[in-house]
Amino acid sequence: MSELTTIAKGKHVHLVARGTWEYAHRPGTTGIVSIAALTNDRKMVLVEQYRPPLQARVIEMPAGLAGDLAHASDESMENAARRELFEETGFVAGEMTQVAVGPISAGLSDEVITLFIARHLTRQTDGGGDHTEDIITHLVPIDTIDAWLEEQQKLGKLVDLKIFSGLRFLLIG
Repeated sequence: MSELTTIAKGKHVHLVARGTWEYAHRPGTTGIVSIAALTNDRKMVLVEQYRPPLQARVIEMPAGLAGDLAHASDESMENAARRELFEETGFVAGEMTQVAVGPISAGLSDEVITLFIARHLTRQTDGGGDHTEDIITHLVPIDTIDAWLEEQQKLGKLVDLKIFSGLRFLLIG
């Protein structure tokens, strides 16, 4: 395996090269978590936020970084998933099950995402993210989610494709 060379360092992302391949690396994290959460009345919990790289609002599953907090650099993926679900949506999961692990964009980044299914949810706050985020939580009936996502696209929002992976796991589990 060839040596890793740093090309540029930003505050949150480094541009690196391994041989002739250039890609993004996020220092100070141990991974990414994404959560397909389903309420007891069969509504999928989704979030919406503005994403500067895309210059658009994006509909996504709750997600975030693991190991990025100074006091919790050894945070488990499950604990990160529970923390992110609560922070972004205000829900606490009675059951959190890891269902998949894989690259998020294998040609652009070395990031690996761990997907969890969250069930038996209890809402404790409105969520909305931390002080750096402006997150809107949506509770979408699973039976009408395709039409709802299509409507969001017509409104000019982008839909993160990971939602469809999360739906698959929710529907088969």
